[in-house]
Amino acid sequence: MTKGCKYGTHRVLEPQGVLTQAAYKIDNNMEIYSNEILVDVHALNIDSASFTQIEEAANGDSEKIKAQILSIVSERGKMQNPVTGSGGMFIGTISKIGEDIKGRDLKVGDKIASLVSLSLTPLKIEKITDVKKDIDRVEVKAQAILFESGIYAKLPSDMSENLALAALDVAGAPAQTAKLVKPGQSVLILGGAGKSGMLCLYEAMKRVGPTGKVIAMVRKEAQAKNLKQWGLCHEAIVTDATTPIDVLNKTLAANNGNEVDISISCVNIPNTEMSCILPVKDNGIVYFFSMATSFTKAALGAEGVGKDVTMIVGNGYTKDHAEITLSELRESDTLKEIFEKLYL
Repeated sequence: MTKGCKYGTHRVLEPQGVLTQAAYKIDNNMEIYSNEILVDVHALNIDSASFTQIEEAANGDSEKIKAQILSIVSERGKMQNPVTGSGGMFIGTISKIGEDIKGRDLKVGDKIASLVSLSLTPLKIEKITDVKKDIDRVEVKAQAILFESGIYAKLPSDMSENLALAALDVAGAPAQTAKLVKPGQSVLILGGAGKSGMLCLYEAMKRVGPTGKVIAMVRKEAQAKNLKQWGLCHEAIVTDATTPIDVLNKTLAANNGNEVDISISCVNIPNTEMSCILPVKDNGIVYFFSMATSFTKAALGAEGVGKDVTMIVGNGYTKDHAEITLSELRESDTLKEIFEKLYL
């Protein structure tokens, strides 16, 4: 076997000189290099912003959704939405391990979830067998390649594969929340009713302690009622994330007239940058987990309203993020029951 670059640049077809995420097209030949792993893929969890865009373009038609995904993968060698630029992650079974990386804690037959984006992962789909529109998932007969640098999580034995996949799909968000939120702070989480939103709310509630406040922003009254009833937030506001002044005013009302210390964006639609920035006090933090974020709009928008805030790109990886996220489902029977009901 030939050894490739640990970051996968040997798979880049065009343009040359970039990494696989930035590449337009990569080689999805499933003959592995000596430092690659071949995986038989069972399901793809498409990034929420990406799936929403594809579903809207397909007018909700499952066959058209399948056709769009197959077209993207055929053209690019990977699942990278050309509109959002984002991908998702997969669940699968180890089929073959390159000889140069056989010392890892993996063996053929292990079931794993990828923790790197489909937007950089060589993927070949034989068939899409089902589209689960309510959970942004497609079931497939496919294969994928993990590079030497690729991160993954073995699927846990104490919960179902689908439950673990639902959580691991957004593992970066709650783990980053755990790092950012401190006792006594006020936190606004936009898109609080979604997967990443609820996990972030749970983690924020743990971190702020008895003197802090966690505010969820949702689109529907029923969602606000549920989140408060489940104990996932102190307050919930109902508004549209694309209306920054309304988000600001309702946040102030929910936080005793004060701006918040931190906002976390878990929405899956564009043009929400200023709704994340406006409610945050000077020297506060804005964490953009959403892949629908325009960082140009965020940077220029903050400048335009004179906001001196630290804005963090939503890196989907942070140390121990898989274990932090899965531990939330182990800790909270309520959260586990919600995820089992909504995402399985």
